[in-house]
Amino acid sequence: MGILIPRLAPSLVCVLTFAVIFFSLSRILLPRIDDVLAERRDAIDGQREQAERAAIEAGEVLAMYREELADARHEAARLRQEALEQGARLIAEMRAEALREREAMITEAQARLATDRETAKTELHGVVVSLATELAGRVVGESLDGVVRESDVVDRFFADLDDRSAARLR
Repeated sequence: MGILIPRLAPSLVCVLTFAVIFFSLSRILLPRIDDVLAERRDAIDGQREQAERAAIEAGEVLAMYREELADARHEAARLRQEALEQGARLIAEMRAEALREREAMITEAQARLATDRETAKTELHGVVVSLATELAGRVVGESLDGVVRESDVVDRFFADLDDRSAARLR
């Protein structure tokens, strides 16, 4: 036989050994390998489904968060607007109160001024009459106190003076 053609007995042993190994691998080892691969595939699929569920849930939570954030922003804007309106209202009230107080103070001051003017006018009237009487008495050479008190000359003089000052103010 030639070099290239193998002998029958060793070839038969090799084929039988190959068949036994192939049979044992295909019946014992390959099913176990398939089972392990199937378990891994199932585990990966389960993890993928779980990740997808988690992603969907995270999306829902994110949407809820965004909605709550939008609501919170609207509430904050509403509160800011209320605060601005309340501040404007308080400022208007304070301004109105200040104007009322100012008007009351002006009215009170005008009343006090009118009273003081009348008091000063009365005092000045008395002083002017006594000075004029004394001066007239010195000019005439005798005391005119009794004559002036009984006469209404001084009253007419002051009435005429009041009329002139009122006409000047108009």
